[in-house]
Amino acid sequence: MDLPDDQNSNDPQWYIGLEDEHAAHNYGPLPVVLAEGHNAQVTDVAGKTYIDALAGYSALNFGHGNERLVEAARAQLGTMTLTSRAFHSDRLGPFVRDLAALIGKDMVLPMNTGAEAVETALKIARKWGADVKGVENGKQHIIVMDGNFHGRTSTIISFSTDEEARGGFGPYAPGFEIVEYGNAQAIRDAITPDTVAVMLEPIQGEGGVVIPPEGYLAEVREITRENNVLMIADEIQSGLGRTGTTLACQYEGVEADVYTLGKALGGGIVPVSAVVANADIMNVITKGTHGSTFGGNPLAAAVGHEVVKMLATGEHQKAAQERGKQLAEGLESLMGKGLVAVRTRGLWAGLDIDPELMTGREACEKLMEAGVLAKDTHGSTIRLAPPLTSSEEDIDAIIGAVRTALGA
Repeated sequence: MDLPDDQNSNDPQWYIGLEDEHAAHNYGPLPVVLAEGHNAQVTDVAGKTYIDALAGYSALNFGHGNERLVEAARAQLGTMTLTSRAFHSDRLGPFVRDLAALIGKDMVLPMNTGAEAVETALKIARKWGADVKGVENGKQHIIVMDGNFHGRTSTIISFSTDEEARGGFGPYAPGFEIVEYGNAQAIRDAITPDTVAVMLEPIQGEGGVVIPPEGYLAEVREITRENNVLMIADEIQSGLGRTGTTLACQYEGVEADVYTLGKALGGGIVPVSAVVANADIMNVITKGTHGSTFGGNPLAAAVGHEVVKMLATGEHQKAAQERGKQLAEGLESLMGKGLVAVRTRGLWAGLDIDPELMTGREACEKLMEAGVLAKDTHGSTIRLAPPLTSSEEDIDAIIGAVRTALGA
C-alpha cells in the first residue's frame, strides 16, 4: 500500500495528533515538537527556540549536534556500522581499552541501553557470587535502594518502589532486598552470607537529584569490602562529567567494583552503554553466557571512543563545575520565593517547588512558555540537567526562566 507523504507542517498539533494515534502512550511529553538542535538550543516546528535543560536525561552532555561526535559518526557511517560480535572490528578494541583506562578498571562489556547495562551487571554479580564467592546458585541476594531508578525491564521493576513503573507487571523476580537510601546501617543489617552485591545510584536522578549524606558512599564501600560483596554504582545518569567529576563516586573518592554507564557515552547520537569492572569480576562472563547483536558495534564504538577522548581532557568536568556553581547560586537565591529546596551537584539540580504554588508539571509548562525545557518528577519536583557545553548566558537564561515560572 502507498503511504501518504509527510506533511511539512509548522503546526505542532499535527505531529502530536499522529503520535497520540499511532505511538504507545508510555510518555506524557510537554506539548512541544522539536525539529532542530544545536548545543544547548533547540527549535520547534513553529520556529520557536528553547534552551534544553534536560539534555536527554544527560545523554546530551555534550550538546546537540556536537561537531566532534557528529564527525566521528559520519566517518564511521561511510565505512562500517555493524559486524555483530561474531567477528572483531577495528573500532571496538581501542574504545574499550580507553574507556577502561578512563574509569580505572581492566575490562568493559559493551551494550546498548542503560537498562541493558544494569541487567548485565546483575548477571555478572550473580555469576560472580556463584563462581567466586560460593553462593548456591538461585540463592544470590542483591541489596538495592528505595527510590531507585535503574530502568523499566521486568527484572528491574521487580525491585522498583515506583508503583507507576511496577504496578500490574508481576510476577516479580526474586533475589532483591530494598533498603533505605542514604542509610548505610540499613545495608549492613541486610547483608547475609548469600549477599553478592549492593547496587545504588551515587545520586538518584529520577528521584529528583537526591544526594545522599556526606560519607555515605564511603561507608557503603567499607561495608561491602568487609563482607566480600560487590559494590555496583549505576552511573548512567550521574557519570561522564555531569557532576563535575568523571564519575559521581569520585566526589567522595570512592571506587566501586562495578560501574554501569550509558546515556552520555553515546553522545546523544547512538545508544551506547557499558559495564566496567576489573578482570577478576568480569571474567565470570564467558563465551555464550551473555551477548548482544548490536553491543559494541563499530558505529557505537567510534562515537563512544570520541566521548572518552573528550572526557580524558577534563575540560567538560571543569565546565560542569563552573557552570554548576553559577546555576546553584542563581537557584539558591530563589529559596523562599517559590522554592523550598535546591539540590545541586555539578551541572545537575533538583528543585522542590512549594506544592501550594504548583505541581512539577505545571512548573515545566511555565518554563516552556519562558523558553526553557525541563522535566518534572514526583509531585512538585523538577530536574535541570543542561548540556555541559552550555554558555554562561544559557545558565543565566535558565535561572531567569525559573524565576519567571515561580512568579518571583
